[in-house]
Amino acid sequence: QVQLVESGGGLVQAGGSLRLSCAASGRIFSIGVMGWYRQAPGKQRELVATITGGGSTNYADSVKGRFTIFRDNGDAKKTVDLQMNSLKPEDTAVYYCNANLNTGTIISYNYWGQGTQVTVSS
Repeated sequence: QVQLVESGGGLVQAGGSLRLSCAASGRIFSIGVMGWYRQAPGKQRELVATITGGGSTNYADSVKGRFTIFRDNGDAKKTVDLQMNSLKPEDTAVYYCNANLNTGTIISYNYWGQGTQVTVSS
């Protein structure tokens, strides 16, 4: 069974840093775009950052220069991390990992993690 498991959320003061990690496990043949999204209370889920297999990145304007996305597609681990610096109270949200995975079928599918809470206090 394929799954994405996030870790690293928590409570931090404004200006602080957190690093989120997401590990993909299961019978995975290939991984396409991986990314992080977030959803604040009362708001829609929004893109934070994505990264392709070739390492091309895309960031939301609100996090550019503060957040950095990394990925490791090695055989031992299939992870995507999000380094978050200079955190602001408006970064408070549940952060979700997303990955486009091929499990041996003709097409790939998007998978989501269960989410991890990030709370930034002022």
